[in-house]
Amino acid sequence: MGPIIILILVGLILLLVETLLVPGFAITGILGLASMGAACYLAFVNIGSTAGIIVTAVCILLATALVILVLRSSTWKKVSLETNLDQAVDVKPAQKGIAAGSKGVTVTRLAPMGTVRFADGTKAEVSSTEGFIDPGTEVEVVSVEDEKIFIKKL
Repeated sequence: MGPIIILILVGLILLLVETLLVPGFAITGILGLASMGAACYLAFVNIGSTAGIIVTAVCILLATALVILVLRSSTWKKVSLETNLDQAVDVKPAQKGIAAGSKGVTVTRLAPMGTVRFADGTKAEVSSTEGFIDPGTEVEVVSVEDEKIFIKKL
């Protein structure tokens, strides 16, 4: 009786994995159904026809209950991410007062992009025109194109 119960549980787990994790009808669903079918076969062969019918009915009921449980909307609400984004998009360099000739110090390594803190205390993501620049290096804004800031070492 132990292998039959184990096969049913493995089949249910594989069907659950198929439904929740693997898109489409893949090998996990086939293996889950095969596992449950093997449990029914073992019940018919080893225990008898009455036990085989009972195990088949239990497999059908458990698979149906699993499908109903997975397809309910409240189940998906419990596992879904419900984070609201309430922050605004970063302002444009011109709105921060950053223009050609502005000076600052690199906060992170520019490889070739990184962060610079300007004289007025604002931080912005910039691109280096000269390749890699180490942190703590004084830089100057060469140009501002669209929303990209290009800098060079002083």
